[in-house]
Amino acid sequence: MDLSKLTIAQARKDLDAKKYSALDLTNAYLEQIRAKDKDIHAYLEVWEDSAREEAKKADELIAAGKSLPLTGIPLAIKDNILIEGRIASAASKILENYHASYDSTVIKKLKAQAPVFLGRANMDEFAMGSSTENSAYGPSKNPHDITRVPGGSSGGSAAAVAGDLALAALGSDTGGSIRQPAALTGIVGLKTTYGSVSRFGLIAMGSSLDQIGPLTKSVEDAKILFDAICGYDRYDSTSLPEQDVPAKKPNVIGVPRGFLKEGVNPDVLEHFEKTLMALKAKGYEVRDIELPNLSYGLAVYYIVMPAEVSTNLARLDGIRYGLSVDAPTIKEVYEKSRGQGFGPETRRRIILGTFVLSSGYADAYYRKAKAVRELIRADFAKAFESVDVVVTPTTTSPAFTFGSKSDPLSMYLEDIFTVPVNLAGVPAISVPMGVVERDGKQLPVGFQIIAPQRAEETLFTIGKDIEQA
Repeated sequence: MDLSKLTIAQARKDLDAKKYSALDLTNAYLEQIRAKDKDIHAYLEVWEDSAREEAKKADELIAAGKSLPLTGIPLAIKDNILIEGRIASAASKILENYHASYDSTVIKKLKAQAPVFLGRANMDEFAMGSSTENSAYGPSKNPHDITRVPGGSSGGSAAAVAGDLALAALGSDTGGSIRQPAALTGIVGLKTTYGSVSRFGLIAMGSSLDQIGPLTKSVEDAKILFDAICGYDRYDSTSLPEQDVPAKKPNVIGVPRGFLKEGVNPDVLEHFEKTLMALKAKGYEVRDIELPNLSYGLAVYYIVMPAEVSTNLARLDGIRYGLSVDAPTIKEVYEKSRGQGFGPETRRRIILGTFVLSSGYADAYYRKAKAVRELIRADFAKAFESVDVVVTPTTTSPAFTFGSKSDPLSMYLEDIFTVPVNLAGVPAISVPMGVVERDGKQLPVGFQIIAPQRAEETLFTIGKDIEQA
């Protein structure tokens, strides 16, 4: 089997036709991991024994004619998604030995289809970053050029799929953490409508922003995984109720030209325009639109998100669970446990979030940011009255080299096209749109499609048209 070209859809056909077994498929991926992951570091932990046992059970279901779309499909799971009995560290020292006491809802839904869980994928600590350089256990590498980042925070998940170390993976997206690494590694990444996929059992970063979603080799595979994990969950207070959304053929594509002046590399913009031309050739109308408040998205995000980080991570205090450093007083236990357990970027965002929520500053920063967030939502709502989707490049450039964005502000600019989507709560997908050359290497770049709430089917339709162009 050629793992570089294998998709979930093709593997499903092959497994059901008995061309190979789920155990054969699992062993092929485990061999790839042994051979390549020492260089890529996509995984923090590989579950070889349990993966083989899960593959054997999947083969029994296939033999009995009881297979489902994901039966026997080898998956990587981001390290902030709980699997009962497994370590879920969020790539942080403060949760280094934390074993999950229950399954997240997405894992329950996946287990109902009997896939194979290969291991937990590396990430930026508590999903804070765009490169996996903030992992407490070392960065993951981009399979296209190991001197470059795979993106983040779901960089390990993206590297696993792009490096043929998993057939697909789950990641989480707070401000682009699925789409950006998907773009930089040449795969498909879906950020789902806020509330469409349960966050129960996801280690929270920004509760009003986080969403779990798939990283896959194809748009069809992203749909298969999305269909498996979506749906209402009574354990998640932000979960959307079930609702039939009538599917319609998308026709009009909106391009916020004014926003694309924000430092996009010329060759990335060239591929973007070529992709637009390919969509025009398929019958789509491309229309320039205005999203006047989109330029404030990054500033709003880096106020709202740290505020939620500060609140969510307050529970990690060295007392209840996670790292606890002995000290004479409770105050010193807090200080030493959090000081030793959290990395620099996590501490930076906690401090920033605590500041913008503090007395005297909440009105000046946090409440103003929330007001502008509503303006960004309104911009998208108005745009979707005249167009079916909005499109941008996923990132301004291809994958960058390690250490080249050591200034936090330059790293934050990586998210300029992705964060408005999370602020508005709408779905978006990144699909590959070609490669650009840097230092003699061919590096992928991504095309981002943004749709109205619950219009994932629209994303899949246009994404497949781009794949076929």
